[in-house]
Amino acid sequence: MDQATAVNRVRDGLIDDWKILENVFHLLQKDDTFCVDPQKWNKQKIVSFLQPDELKELINLKIRETEKCTLAEIEQICQSVIEYSVKTSHGRFHNQLFGQVDPFGMAGALITEAMNGSSYTYEVAPVFSLIETELIASVCRLAGYKDGDGIFGPGGSMSNMYGIVMARYKYAPEVKTSGMFGMRPLVLFTSEESHYSFVKASHWLGLGSDNCVAVRTNERGQMLLDDLEAKIIESNARGAQPFFVNCTAGTTVLGAFDDINGAADIAERHGLWLHVDACLGGAALLSHKHRSLIAGLERANSFAWNPHKTVGVPLQCSLFLTRESGELLQRCNSAEANYLFHQDKFYDVSYDTGNKSVQCGRKIDAFKFWLMLKARGYGQYGHLVDHAIDMGRMLEDKLRTRPDRFRLVLQKHEYSNVCFWYIPKAMRVPADKETPDWWTRLYTVAPKIKEKMAYSGTLMVGYSPLKARNLGNFFRMVFTCFPVLQTNELDFILDEIERLGEQIVV
Repeated sequence: MDQATAVNRVRDGLIDDWKILENVFHLLQKDDTFCVDPQKWNKQKIVSFLQPDELKELINLKIRETEKCTLAEIEQICQSVIEYSVKTSHGRFHNQLFGQVDPFGMAGALITEAMNGSSYTYEVAPVFSLIETELIASVCRLAGYKDGDGIFGPGGSMSNMYGIVMARYKYAPEVKTSGMFGMRPLVLFTSEESHYSFVKASHWLGLGSDNCVAVRTNERGQMLLDDLEAKIIESNARGAQPFFVNCTAGTTVLGAFDDINGAADIAERHGLWLHVDACLGGAALLSHKHRSLIAGLERANSFAWNPHKTVGVPLQCSLFLTRESGELLQRCNSAEANYLFHQDKFYDVSYDTGNKSVQCGRKIDAFKFWLMLKARGYGQYGHLVDHAIDMGRMLEDKLRTRPDRFRLVLQKHEYSNVCFWYIPKAMRVPADKETPDWWTRLYTVAPKIKEKMAYSGTLMVGYSPLKARNLGNFFRMVFTCFPVLQTNELDFILDEIERLGEQIVV
């Protein structure tokens, strides 16, 4: 087919091609797509799990130069993709730090995808630019930042990296132009149970992963401040340059919160930038009962928060906020791209936020969250956050009523994470028989039950080891604002783990 014929065929068929959206919206409206009705959870699978080779047989993944599918065939492909995907909005999906989405957030996501804008200039995203600016200002006020600034980024790892880059720029602005040649090695400090993004950022930014110093934690997973200060002093003594401390507000596994005020005292004493990784626990900003978890946040130079975790904003939605004023964020990241960020435009160019970002094109993530807050108000989400945390404490209580079958990793967790082991009937022995070999066997239980979960499609709960504590695999149950669970669902979770656990061989 020659070019003219090919182009004309696409042009002439475009109006009909747009009809695919009607078909897709029909698929999305089916009960089995989102699985949000609690009355139907017993009959709806979270996932119809297949091994990769089996799935390749069912869905033709090959792409060819002369591919041509009809609208009906495309609809069937979309139906198959939905059928064999994980239904993360199913009320029994508890596998990640996110879960069911808020319907108002999903509405916002559909609109932003349809508008296909980009959050770098007011010119191309006028309403969305104003919304992003307003939302950042509102969260800064909640955090206690009087003259704060911020940007939406592609996930928590990047938001944490923003904090490191800003800290480096404030300490040594010449790095932006002349690099790090001849400098003392810059060192950052974060707990041994913090997110791996700090090690990755140290690599990506040229600091070197050896200069990401792990600080020991206590039995609850919180950073030990004495060890932090000792390691800062030690780094100075060996000729390195400490510049950055990270506190974690909600660790990935245990949901532990570091002492921000205590870390702020140390950071101020040594002249270091204090960042808070609140990607998980930032929802405590909205809480009515648990706001104290992030006490001292107003003293941090910056923090990261993922409202797609806990709160129910559709993936992805990640904020980086800083209390530093004076356009530090823009000066740090601007490359003065004059073909895009013209200073002689016909409107207020302060709403062109792209200069603050390391990205150029940027998804419009603010609108989803903003629309949710307009629909319910952030006070309502505060109650939902408190409910999710309350569910965690109730699950702990229920686990204690089955002491022969379940064992908590912590007697009381701080956030909505609950970590525990299941002990199959064949392994229930007196305490003096729980040898190292017994524990090694116990660590194989969660992965085997997880396999049963995947094939049954009835429940998804994640598992994790904890290297810092020399602990092997245990279940990590995470409660989120959505679904809004009732207590009887907690009994189902434990009963189902027991049912599946008695089908495995250990």
